[in-house]
Amino acid sequence: MNQKPIYQSRFEALNCCILIPTYNNEKTLGSVLQDLLLYTSNLLVINDGSTDATETILKDFHEIDIHHFEENKGKGEALKHGFKLAEDLGYEYAITIDSDGQHYPDDLDIFLTHLEEKSDDSEILLVGDRNMGQDGIPGKSTTGNKFSNFWFLVVTGTQLTDTQSGYRLYPLKVVNQIRLYTNKFELEIEIIVKSAWRKVKVRNVPIKVFYEENRVTHFRPFWDITRITILYIWFVLVSFFYIHPRDTYQDFRKKGYKRFWKENIIKSQEPAHKKAAAIALGVFVGILPFWGLHTLLVFSLAALFKLNKVVAFLFSNISIPPLIPFIIYASYQAGSLLTGRGLAWELRPEDFDSTADIFLGLWQYIIGSFALAGIAALLLWIVFYFLFSVTNQKQVVKP
Repeated sequence: MNQKPIYQSRFEALNCCILIPTYNNEKTLGSVLQDLLLYTSNLLVINDGSTDATETILKDFHEIDIHHFEENKGKGEALKHGFKLAEDLGYEYAITIDSDGQHYPDDLDIFLTHLEEKSDDSEILLVGDRNMGQDGIPGKSTTGNKFSNFWFLVVTGTQLTDTQSGYRLYPLKVVNQIRLYTNKFELEIEIIVKSAWRKVKVRNVPIKVFYEENRVTHFRPFWDITRITILYIWFVLVSFFYIHPRDTYQDFRKKGYKRFWKENIIKSQEPAHKKAAAIALGVFVGILPFWGLHTLLVFSLAALFKLNKVVAFLFSNISIPPLIPFIIYASYQAGSLLTGRGLAWELRPEDFDSTADIFLGLWQYIIGSFALAGIAALLLWIVFYFLFSVTNQKQVVKP
């Protein structure tokens, strides 16, 4: 009599399955499936048009749901197809795992435990954290992951330490309702970003990882990173011009003016130095000569330094049209001092007769704008730090 898989009852109680997309991993696929069957029989394999011995290997696993693509379509297409099949089979969650042998089946316990502890009023999407700083992780993977983590924070406001691991738990009802456009590795980024925009709690969970020296990988650094970069550029535009404003407006309607001002603008629970830093950052970016990019810069830097994005954005609008001439003039004069030319209160057309004079004046303005931005930001940080400190003290002693 065959022994019941270790976690079978947990998988059944949670309506959960394991989804394995595979392409030309004949060396590891069989052992990966055998190991997983020790934990559950709820397995679904999508053979993404493999041209090696994959199809022959899969014939030995009659107890597994297996679906074949006639030709290779990409990991994204395999995942999308698998998500729909899994929901059609009655599953509510799917844990994806790669077939190259890098993931440990005993880490399934971590995903199942988080799912069992989930509250009914919120949905979760879990991404395995591979601890990219440990020895044995390829340098290219670490660099690409840091890039993805940063921009995920910018477009969603959620901090993750690993956004590219393929070991994940997906809520199928949510994922299958999202309109997904990509079809290769970048689909995993598209899903977590759009899930976060739908208020799904996207979190990391710690996992182990094993990278064999000569493991088979189908990730093409140039083309795949290029597609991920283009995808994030699109997400930045959508988040800055639609998602962030939409969420802010919805939050404002929900909380009302006074509560919104206190929690979202002033954020009374934040320390004084962070409130002042958000204001200083906004003014600093607003004075810089990057016209047209202020919004992108201020949101990106606020996310990087974990500052209040709304406050930083509001104060970055110091560069509104009525103030722009004064900012440019003050920046030019500051640059004149720094370059040793002294103050030139009057700007005359004859001062820019040659191309060299124009470039010198432009360089002077750029240097001065950075200096002016730094001085203004520092002064405002000091002033508002003092004001917020006094305000916080009054709130503490208030009976």
